[in-house]
Amino acid sequence: MDYLQVSKVMKAIAEPNRLKILDVISSGEKCACEILNHFDFTQPTLSHHMKVLMEAGLVSARKAGNWQYYSLVSENIEEFTGLLNQIFLNNG
Repeated sequence: MDYLQVSKVMKAIAEPNRLKILDVISSGEKCACEILNHFDFTQPTLSHHMKVLMEAGLVSARKAGNWQYYSLVSENIEEFTGLLNQIFLNNG
């Protein structure tokens, strides 16, 4: 992961609703309908947030029927947190 990608990830998670979305799906794959139960915004707003998270490489999606199912991309998250450790804790 390069610094440009790290910057994109940090921008994505700087928005509180997106950070909460990551928390919601951290326990496993969730459909959009399940995620929406945790928020007071519409499905199009959720789609926007998910697009940002997917572009940052934090979330993947699969379609089944009428719903999208979202899950974390663990490898990218581990790489991101590892780089943050190197930068801030000098543990590299």
